Amino acid sequence: MPDKNLKWVYLGLLSLIWGSSFILIKKGLVGLTALQVGSLRVVFAALFLILVGLRSLRHLKGGQWKWIAFSGFFGTFFPAYLFSYAETQIDSAIVSILNSTTPLLSMLLGVFIFEAAFVKRKFIGVLIGLAGTTALILSGAALNPGQNYWYSLLVILASLFYGMNANVIKRHLQTIPALAITTGNFMVILIPALIVLFSTGFFSAEVLTAPDVPLSLMFVAILGMIGTGAALIMFNKLIQISDPVFSTSVTYLVPIVALGWGILDGENFSFFQLLSGVVILVGVWVVNSRKKNS
Repeated sequence: MPDKNLKWVYLGLLSLIWGSSFILIKKGLVGLTALQVGSLRVVFAALFLILVGLRSLRHLKGGQWKWIAFSGFFGTFFPAYLFSYAETQIDSAIVSILNSTTPLLSMLLGVFIFEAAFVKRKFIGVLIGLAGTTALILSGAALNPGQNYWYSLLVILASLFYGMNANVIKRHLQTIPALAITTGNFMVILIPALIVLFSTGFFSAEVLTAPDVPLSLMFVAILGMIGTGAALIMFNKLIQISDPVFSTSVTYLVPIVALGWGILDGENFSFFQLLSGVVILVGVWVVNSRKKNS
């Protein structure tokens, strides 16, 4: 399949997988702390990737490991904890909406730091999408006045890290197979995640025998292996066959899926939020449209 078509397949699959990740974090937090959810997410993903991608590490050269480490920490490690902490105070669907700032941040970082070309059309599309995102945030705040929206800054920070990661992969890791990048990421961050997990007392009998822990572990295992490990392989490939702005546009579609899960889980939702979701999709179309030759 040509790359121009394949990138849309990856975009759709990632939207479904990552759109479900926020409800999985929420369910993981029922029996686990934010630090435990973030750490276990990394650990489960790392175990999955070691099984399927260990041999791919032969594609990595010595000088490339510094960028692999950067990508691992800023593309996965720090965001895993930031999202978990955010969901202790904010609904899962709202967190997914806030994550939609990633494409704008990716474009701004690309232009001002990574010397990427500024494309006015894409910038307008990102602004349209962010307008829809802002409307969703405001309506969510109105429906849930008791939630602490200061925690939204954690999601914005995680989105900034995602934008940095997308540009680093495009600039420094373009020729490396996606599986090698992702496996390398988790080989670097596995030990730090285990250290954090151990520091939380997770391996104590008191935690492991708690009634809510087994089910929470199952949700986090799905989150780690599919929502993180398998999805990141696809995401890294998507960056390579498209560009950072297109690849991070997946965060415009993710809220639609996440809102659906939120409704099923009893989170408040309004018609205005649905209308805002349509605006987000319009933004995605504008970002990815191309001028036709006359």
